[in-house]
Amino acid sequence: MLRLASMMATAALLLSADVPGVMHMRPSSQPVVFPSDASLPVLPDMPAANDAGQAVQKNSQSNSQNNGSTPAKAKDSRLQPESRLALVRFVDGEFARVLQPIPAGKKGLHVKAGAPVDDRVLHATLGTSGSAINPGDSAQITSLEFKDREIVVDINGGGRGKTKLRDRIHMEVGGMPTMTTSQAPVNTNAGATVYLDFDGPLPDMTPDDLKRYLSSVLDFSKQHSAAVQWIDTLPPEIQSAIADKRPAVGMDHEMVLAALGRPDRKVREKEPDGTESEDWIYGKPPAKTVFVKFEGDKVTQVEQFPQ
Repeated sequence: MLRLASMMATAALLLSADVPGVMHMRPSSQPVVFPSDASLPVLPDMPAANDAGQAVQKNSQSNSQNNGSTPAKAKDSRLQPESRLALVRFVDGEFARVLQPIPAGKKGLHVKAGAPVDDRVLHATLGTSGSAINPGDSAQITSLEFKDREIVVDINGGGRGKTKLRDRIHMEVGGMPTMTTSQAPVNTNAGATVYLDFDGPLPDMTPDDLKRYLSSVLDFSKQHSAAVQWIDTLPPEIQSAIADKRPAVGMDHEMVLAALGRPDRKVREKEPDGTESEDWIYGKPPAKTVFVKFEGDKVTQVEQFPQ
């Protein structure tokens, strides 16, 4: 009896040691064998702290570039006022050799910036408007006009469409006039216009950039302005000022034009003693602005702001 009670107590203790829901499984007596060519799974490599920081920084930069915001450089890539002034100073008035026939009239020749001339469009325009300037001719840039998406370049005074209706009328036998377009109309105007087209707002550029954009139509490499020979006859100090693109007291209007080009504005004033003066203003505040004061035909004062 005592033995039976002892066995029951022992069984109760063994049962009370089991945790509900946990199964005690007997370990297998057979050893686990891994193939010799198998690799054991391990924990993935964790990046070091510095590498992780760099990765986060790179992802942050990537996200900031792809979130639609405009880079700082792109915001400043449009044509700046000082650059526009430089284009007028150093391209307006330049001579070049013509490489392509340029149609007459107001429609002129449209050229994509950085692209060759579209021969199909050029020939079609020449067939209706005729040619004002031909390859090999010497031409001069006489005006630059800046639009939102294009620069209008007038050559030899620009194209004004002087073709006349009578140039396209052919008299048949019997005196009955008939219209014909078999021959391109003769245009007596030696000027033409080139429209330099951009895909978007005008980008910032230098005078050399503008010449490269026009290189499919005009060759500036071997042409020199007639003013070069005239400059060689001037006093050394004036030659030096013109070469440095700066005005100097004692210059006349032509010398200032050679140094700085056409001014942005002109202001006339009458002094108390009755003498008249004229200010040529280059630039626009708060950017660099140069004031050149003339009394008669001579420069009497030059001021620059900011200094």
